[in-house]
Parts: sequence; structure tokens; C-alpha cells
Amino acid sequence: MVATLKKIVKISGRGIHSGMPVNLVVRPSKQCGIYFKRTDIPNSEPVLAMFNNVGDTKMRNTTIGNPNGVHVQTVEHLMAALFMAGIDSAMVEIDGPETPILDGSAAKFYDAFVNAGVVCGERRKVIVRRPVIAYAREIRRTLGFGTRIKLWIMEKLSGRKNDGYVKLVPGDNALEISATLVYPEKIIGRQTYSYVFRDDDKSVHDFVENIARARTFGKFSEWEYLKAHGMARGADETNVIALNNSGDGTLNDTIWPDEFVRHKIIDAIGDMYTSGGVVVGKLESYKGSHALNNLVLKKLFSNPANYDIIESK
Repeated sequence: MVATLKKIVKISGRGIHSGMPVNLVVRPSKQCGIYFKRTDIPNSEPVLAMFNNVGDTKMRNTTIGNPNGVHVQTVEHLMAALFMAGIDSAMVEIDGPETPILDGSAAKFYDAFVNAGVVCGERRKVIVRRPVIAYAREIRRTLGFGTRIKLWIMEKLSGRKNDGYVKLVPGDNALEISATLVYPEKIIGRQTYSYVFRDDDKSVHDFVENIARARTFGKFSEWEYLKAHGMARGADETNVIALNNSGDGTLNDTIWPDEFVRHKIIDAIGDMYTSGGVVVGKLESYKGSHALNNLVLKKLFSNPANYDIIESK
């Protein structure tokens, strides 16, 4: 039996990159899987939200589909909310190229799904059997020269090193996530946060109370650079934690001092849901990114000896 919504959910907002209004309708579905369909593109086919349909992450968001064709950007917060609400089957209809950013977290998506009601069902499980690891340097080698130059400029501006990795190893009947950020900015510095999902009410309550409201973030100087290059045009103080240019404070208030790394837990949960099920294993993210989350899933599924699948009943 699929786990899906009891009724349609409608959510409107604006895209964080384009700044343009966007509307999405999440419909109950009897077909297992989360599908995205662009309603603004005639005759477009639904795209399954799976790791092998993730396009160019640009290390800043997760894009489902073909970035040069039919695609939907920034699906990670929505995917995390669907995961936590227990939904594995839905049709997401959207009239633009990116999901609405809302308040920059997963909380409003999650609340909308829970308020609509969920038809419960046992979800597919992806059991990690052998360790796999993805390194940031591997991502860099796959990028074009122009993109590498842009990333190099961003790293010089931020003072961050390109030495991150994401690792998946076997675990104990749960998705255990440990995320670490290391930033030169004093307001962030080194932060680590851990979360365990056991598919029970306690796990969900922990997420809702301590993680769901954590917002995306960025440095004000980088924000201006991104806008000049056609990104982050919908970002403002209502949906992004903006670090001041000196890096010792923020231009708006934080919910928690370590809200930055808590948001990385949201991103990791959303990206892991593109596995097509509930990942059972330990996820270690050190300076992680959407690109690394996607690469570690590709490595996991590259060899059948790395995993087992327990189908939903």
C-alpha cells in the first residue's frame, strides 16, 4: 500500500533563484514514487525524483530532470518534508522551474502535508551493506573549466577549502545523520549536528522541534555576486540567514546558534529521499553539498553488493 496524501495540497511562493512567483499542487497518487510535472510546459512528462534524474546541482541545490530541458530546481526542502510526513507517492505539479522557497526551511511544506492528512503505508527501504564515500575533489574534476573558475572565485571570496566528503556506511535499522560545517566566518566556525530517524513518532517530533525550521544561509557579499549571475534573486531576510561581510554576525536573527548545520540535516534528508526509499545506514557529511549527496547515492547504487532493497508491502 502506497503512503500518500488524503487530499490535494496547494502551495504558492517565489523561487529563490528567479524571484518569480510559482505555484505547486501536490496530488495524492496510487503510483509509488514522487513525480514532478511542469504544468507551464505543454506535453511535458512527469519526472521521477530519483538520484539518477538529478541534474546539475551547482553545489547549491538539487535539480530534478534535465537542467537544459524539463527540470525543477531546489526540490530538497520539499523532498525532506515529504519524507518526514511519511509520503512516498505523490504527483507534484508546478508552473515554473523551481519550487517556492517559502521561509527557507522545510517547516511550511511539512505542516501543509500533515494538515492535509496522510494515508499511511510501509515504505521501501534501501539498506546500506558496504561503505561508499564521495569526495568534493571528484565533483570538481567533472565540471567544465568555466564552472571551476567560478567556484575558485567563490572559494577565494569565502576562504573555504574544497576538502569535503559524504560517506554512507551500514547502520542499525535507522538513518543516522551526522553533519559537520567548517567555515572561516566566526558566526559559524565549526558546527556538528546529529539526527537519527527510526520511522517513529519520536524521530518525527525531534525533526519538527529541532530541525524543520532551520533556514538556508549565505554571506551578504556572496549574495550580491549570485544575484549578478542570475541566482538568488528571490532571497531576502525572510527566507535566508544573511551573514554580514565580516562574518562575525548575521543581518537577521537566527533560531539557534547552530541553525546553519541543522539546515544541512534538512538538505541531507531531502537528497537521500531521491534513493527512492528510506535509507537505512549511517550518513557522515563533512562540508557536504547536494552534489556530494547525489554522488554518494550514485556510488551506492553502482554495485548491487552495496545495498539491499526491501520493497513496500
